[in-house]
Amino acid sequence: MASAIFVNFKPMQAMTDMGGDDGHSPYGGMEAVFRRYYPKLCYFAFKIIENKASSEDVVQDVFLRFQDRLPQFNSETALGSFLYLSVKNACLNILRHRTVEAKYEASVAFSSEKEAPFIENLIRAEVYGEIHQAIQSLPAGCRTVINFAYFEGLKNEEIANRLQVSVNTVKTQKQRGLQLLRLRLGPDAFFLFLTLLGA
Repeated sequence: MASAIFVNFKPMQAMTDMGGDDGHSPYGGMEAVFRRYYPKLCYFAFKIIENKASSEDVVQDVFLRFQDRLPQFNSETALGSFLYLSVKNACLNILRHRTVEAKYEASVAFSSEKEAPFIENLIRAEVYGEIHQAIQSLPAGCRTVINFAYFEGLKNEEIANRLQVSVNTVKTQKQRGLQLLRLRLGPDAFFLFLTLLGA
């Protein structure tokens, strides 16, 4: 099996039932915020600690601690900054306590020369979120093939066997999915998507 290009982050059902629109915040309630930020924050955390399960735990913990603070934010810019900073700090704490990775102690210090990678990862996380939303909006057939190919790393033949369709059908769905993504993503996001694909 080929290596998956993307990591597919799926929130637990309990985390998606955190409440609806509270009627006050300009960006919706906790459930709306969670669904919008969860895949982006998980990707951001994953780029720091390189562990899918730990990344999801970090993000879910941040949201659980954050629930009561939602009304304090009067703009989505402040909200997003708080979430990214909270996830970043939690990830750095994990790195500091990994005794088997003591060599990272110096690299997690808060110094200006170390901030560049985090800024780059933050930007990539935002683009990842845009890509994730675009993929979710694809027709079912295209979305399934794209997920198998780029989230699970399956080859065309493997996808065809799993879906019980021809390889040509898989190729057609994949090509159509990429064409639709080109239309739905901005130029920068689609360029990053192609870069990640090695195209």
